[in-house]
Amino acid sequence: MTRPILTRGNRFGTHRVLEPSGVLPQPAERVDNDFSRLFCGELLLAVHKLNIDAASFHQMVEARGKEHVADAVLETIAARGKQHNPITGSGGMLLGRVIQVDDARTDAAELTVGTKIASLVSLSLTPLRIDRITYVAHESAQLDVEGEAVLFESAPYAKLPDDLPERLALAALDVAGAAPQVARLVRPGNIVAILGAGGKSGILCAVEARRIGGSSAFIVGVESFPRAASELSALGVCNVIIEHDGRDAVGVREAVLRATGGREADVTLSCVNVGDAEMSAILITRDRGCAYFFAMSTSFTKCALGAEGVGKDIDLLMGNGYARDNAESTLNLLRTHPAVRALFEKRYG
Repeated sequence: MTRPILTRGNRFGTHRVLEPSGVLPQPAERVDNDFSRLFCGELLLAVHKLNIDAASFHQMVEARGKEHVADAVLETIAARGKQHNPITGSGGMLLGRVIQVDDARTDAAELTVGTKIASLVSLSLTPLRIDRITYVAHESAQLDVEGEAVLFESAPYAKLPDDLPERLALAALDVAGAAPQVARLVRPGNIVAILGAGGKSGILCAVEARRIGGSSAFIVGVESFPRAASELSALGVCNVIIEHDGRDAVGVREAVLRATGGREADVTLSCVNVGDAEMSAILITRDRGCAYFFAMSTSFTKCALGAEGVGKDIDLLMGNGYARDNAESTLNLLRTHPAVRALFEKRYG
């Protein structure tokens, strides 16, 4: 059924904010997820899958147990009109098909009804209604659902490729911002340390660091789970893999220095899905080096005050989930690295 389109609407989505007034949809406590009518510039989707971000999914499992993750998601959406975890502040992304598009959008001609797309913006700002959750895939943090959502005109998205399975593509696109930004930071000859290197974003960061850094880069992967560390090792992109809890800052520093012959990292990438790993990244990075925090569990306060407290003059970069052309760049990593694609298919596909 075609929904009426109201003339008023803001390309950044402020018209959907219910409370508090005057803020954008992401920091809003509650947004309008009534899709009986649309607003100028909106794209209406039938939602089939949610990919919950790792930090949020981990928190819900820890707090509610595996069997109640679906309940937690439904409760959050009912209360807030979006999947915006009140503890982690993060969301995830979705896969859906186009139901209706406002002709006033500049991309309207490219979005025919039925086009399958993945959102490249967080569920924490996406108005969403879920009628039913039919399946929870714990390994991939993906949920099969029935529902609807709207994307604002400012929200990037990616059309789903035909050559990759849905779950595989969705898993990669969930962290699509990571690898393209690694390409901006790493240089040949760099020492690169990756915390949470055996996870989804960690693996893609390691692969991209090797591609950009070449054979002269020295890549250290830090991973706390033995199985993930073993699977990462099989890819052959890291020079050294250290099995250690990323929250043990002093222990991580000592282990990394042993692996590098006493040298600190030029670039550190934090891809962990738990809190309290900020100081590990800071302690292993050299003065005037760079620590890049891609994890949604990161605390800005801990980073800023922690670096000050240990006298570390390093650049602290907050991971941006979006980078120009990030979708195609990340999907191409899977296409050009058969071993990485096989591992992702085993885990998430």
